[in-house]
Amino acid sequence: MAPAPAAPRRRGGATSVTISRAIRPVRGRWREGCLARRDPGVDESERGDVIPLRDENPTRSTAYVTYAIIAVNVVVFLLQLASPEVGGIDTLSARFGMVPAAVLQVPPHRETGLPPRLIMFVRTENYEPAWVTLFTAMFLHGGWLHVLGNMWFLAIFGNNIEDRLGPARFLIFYILAGLAAAAAHLFVNPASQVPTIGASGAIAGVLGAYFVLYPGARVTTLIFLGFFITTWVLPAGVVLGFWFLLQVLSQVLGGGMIQDGGGVAYAAHIGGFAAGWLLIRLMAPPERRRPRYYGPPSYWPPDAPPGRG
Repeated sequence: MAPAPAAPRRRGGATSVTISRAIRPVRGRWREGCLARRDPGVDESERGDVIPLRDENPTRSTAYVTYAIIAVNVVVFLLQLASPEVGGIDTLSARFGMVPAAVLQVPPHRETGLPPRLIMFVRTENYEPAWVTLFTAMFLHGGWLHVLGNMWFLAIFGNNIEDRLGPARFLIFYILAGLAAAAAHLFVNPASQVPTIGASGAIAGVLGAYFVLYPGARVTTLIFLGFFITTWVLPAGVVLGFWFLLQVLSQVLGGGMIQDGGGVAYAAHIGGFAAGWLLIRLMAPPERRRPRYYGPPSYWPPDAPPGRG
């Protein structure tokens, strides 16, 4: 895949970072949040194929941790908008994004697609010790579509996983899935100097867990069929399995992060999903039986006296 062309500077969107997204996969010459930022005027047919809108899977408890994670991500993104820019991206992403070459302490790849000023800033100002950025990068995003898409997926699928695991276990699960996603990205791009940001490695873990626990849950899904848009109600196993398959195909066919400037971190999506698939089998407690409601039969008159036992 050829290096992406340099993009104009735009406030509120990272233009030189590798992002990992839970929102629909995007194909084409421009990608939202990457070095070559996606043009908002691009044809809708290139924006993706499947977008979950809601699931029909009620929970027993309030997902406080899920909502707290969403709130933290939104607050951090607002801080990114307020921070100065360097080389076309905000300084928070450059300083706290995960830089594979720094984390692994290996000679960096020569990033011909990055502005020299950004390369110098990353080399001198990226947070040390670099392993801390494995955690901080999970809460940074490259634009409004990036953060809103990730938080949308987390809101739809995260509450059920938290309901099953409980708040403390879910938080541990989320962090471990994010670390596994980062490890997968490091394995594929060990010498990259591109700051990698995004919550969707961890969110992909949530999707993997949902795929295991609730494959038959009904998910109302927005479907793009060329110029036509419709909604279908599909099993979660179909929606999430299709999403995972697209990540694998995109990585295998070379659509993932490129060394010369950026891309979508498909390897992180794959690693996060696989980690969630495994972790939920190890961490999930036995399922609690849902309480059953034994109401009066439909033929019972509403004013009938109570029966005798």
